[in-house]
Amino acid sequence: MTVTRFAPSPTGSLHAGNIRTALVNWLFARQQQGEFILRIDDTDQARSSDANAFGIDADLTWLGLDYDARYSQSRRFALYDAALARLAAAGRAYRAYETPEQLDLKRRVQAGQGLPPVYDRAALALTEADHAGFAARGVSPHWRFRLDTAAPVAWHDLVRGAAHVDPASLSDPVVRRADGTWLYMLPSVVDDIDMGVTTVVRGEDHVTNSGVQLQMFAALGAAPPALAHLPLLAGTDAALSKRTGSEGVAAWRDAGIEPAAVRAFLARLGTGQPIEPADDAALIAGFDFAAFGRATVRFDPAELAALNAKTVHGLTFAAVADRLPAGMTAAAWEAVRGNLSTVAEAAEWWQVVTGPLAATADAADVAFLADARDRLAVLSWTLGVWTEWTAALKAATGRKGRALFMPLRRALTARDHGPEMAALLPLIGRDAALARLDAARLAAADRALYIDAVPPEVR
Repeated sequence: MTVTRFAPSPTGSLHAGNIRTALVNWLFARQQQGEFILRIDDTDQARSSDANAFGIDADLTWLGLDYDARYSQSRRFALYDAALARLAAAGRAYRAYETPEQLDLKRRVQAGQGLPPVYDRAALALTEADHAGFAARGVSPHWRFRLDTAAPVAWHDLVRGAAHVDPASLSDPVVRRADGTWLYMLPSVVDDIDMGVTTVVRGEDHVTNSGVQLQMFAALGAAPPALAHLPLLAGTDAALSKRTGSEGVAAWRDAGIEPAAVRAFLARLGTGQPIEPADDAALIAGFDFAAFGRATVRFDPAELAALNAKTVHGLTFAAVADRLPAGMTAAAWEAVRGNLSTVAEAAEWWQVVTGPLAATADAADVAFLADARDRLAVLSWTLGVWTEWTAALKAATGRKGRALFMPLRRALTARDHGPEMAALLPLIGRDAALARLDAARLAAADRALYIDAVPPEVR
């Protein structure tokens, strides 16, 4: 069975890049009828917080990404201890004592000699007596994983194709610090083995880590998962980072972005597939690792906002009823949704329907508005009243186009643009419409008197 996992560190809020990683893992698991695991990688106790972990859960819930199991690494340290002991017994992990300052000095010497800054494995020459001496002085070791540098580590990447890492160009990674805290590399491998993860999907900035971790899988006697490294997302002018306050759930929610729009946008971003409103069934059925390109992908909030508007236009009344103003009907939603960028904007148009409004009209339209009011008063109030009314006005006045429709729209909605008046007028109602036309005519008359009273040179 396919098992994927999303493994964020609870050191801050999720941003668009790691939300996209979560989504891709979710889509692939659902397409394969497998499992999607949320694993909170909270080994960095100093920087992790329960608040951030709860925030990750809340974000995934808002996004509609349900998971089948949830784990926290902070409760699994005994597994990592056992794995490290196994590696040490096999000669694949060893103790070292260099301080950061000593390591920095070594790197500077290597740079001066034109050598790569790779750890020289000096700790491998230490004897048991040396280790006992460090212990007697109260100096604890950090632990490194010993890489096999005989040949490159190669694999077929589900996104990148043929991929490889040369371990000879890397330092043996530290897997546990001197204070006993764990770094990312080994716990991730141990958990992937224990949880039966079959496919690891993450950003291409983890390619080197993957080369190292493939050796860890082998050293622990486990088959490695399939690997997929997604191209990174970049903002309009910089790489996305949760530490620089980039786009994320809080910003999207505040801006009125729909979770469905986020899913459709991030699922197709960086692929050759069209970015358009799509339900989950379509996104799952159409998911394909081969569709992702290799280039860094530009994340533009304006493009997400545009897709959100299209998504809102397709939402049914039942889907939004609990977010609409009290009393707003299905007919009203159908009338206005095509003009909305967010669901919240429906409140403004419901105010247009229910009033009160400040009437607006041009001085030249006094007689036209009076005629319009009288003709509307005698018509039967049906769903086709707008069409019948404007046809009668056109025949009587000779007006057409903007000259016919704009004064009526302004009088009835106090707006120059908006939903189709054929849909709005029945919602406004006969009495309110007649009152608004009266108010607009009076406003136009007042404006005409003002214009007449003001000398031409002052107008």
